[in-house]
Amino acid sequence: MEMKSACRMFFFPIQMLFHIAKASFLSLLPSRKKDLTKEVVLVTGGGRGIGRHLAKEFAKQGARKVILWGRTEKCLKETADEISLSGTECHYFVCDVANREEVYRQAKVVREKVGDVTILVNNAAVVHGKSLMDSDDDALLKSQHINTLGQFWTTKAFLPRMLDLQHGHVVCINSILSQSPIPGAIDYCTSKASSLAFMESLTLGLLDCPGVGCTTVLPFHTNTEMFQGMRVRFPQLFPPLKPEVVAQRTVDAVRTDKAFLYLPWTMHALVILKSFMPQVALEEIHKFTGCYTCMNTFKGRT
Repeated sequence: MEMKSACRMFFFPIQMLFHIAKASFLSLLPSRKKDLTKEVVLVTGGGRGIGRHLAKEFAKQGARKVILWGRTEKCLKETADEISLSGTECHYFVCDVANREEVYRQAKVVREKVGDVTILVNNAAVVHGKSLMDSDDDALLKSQHINTLGQFWTTKAFLPRMLDLQHGHVVCINSILSQSPIPGAIDYCTSKASSLAFMESLTLGLLDCPGVGCTTVLPFHTNTEMFQGMRVRFPQLFPPLKPEVVAQRTVDAVRTDKAFLYLPWTMHALVILKSFMPQVALEEIHKFTGCYTCMNTFKGRT
């Protein structure tokens, strides 16, 4: 038994190096994209912002049906009408993902009226853009309920059927702020960090579940009304992402079964720097890039 354990310990670093080399090599090859023509896609927060572009992009790339969830019926209807005019069947349902009972109830309605959801896109989110002491308690709770707990309820509602079918995909639109928080958005950063942990755990938990995968997207500041007014010191070096680009890259990541997607790719360097740089150096970088004050002009919607 001791000999067996010693052999495992000896070969473990060799196996790690092999898998790293294999993954690096495969990343250089063009990835085969899976077909979306049989997929039923549900996007939370699908009436506007990134969610609206995600729904349109899934339809553009061939999804059979698109379902929109959100809290504002006017936005949902406008997006659904636009997608329907493009030739893709689209449905919308008013649903607040923070409300567990409403999520389970509407999930049942979706199954009865539209069919089984095979791609779930957890996109709904809010941000209040205030420091801890300036934040209202109810606003802080709202952020956690929508941005984090909402994913628990939607995933619990739709994942069991995916496992039965051995076919499905769970997508999370997260944020680079989950790994590199900024002042003035403590509710959002905290909720996104929790959401990232949820997706990392879920991704590992589904490794032995054939046909069911996960994709977590961690974009930099995206140019939507949600973060209207947010400013960085050097916009030429760190330009905000276009929501349509985030949507297109997300759908491509789903079609190639990519587990984690950082946008832009330079965000990988930020994560690596955080892993070994002293806190003082990180604080100076934040000051230099204007991260400490970027939310001072925030006036986005919630």
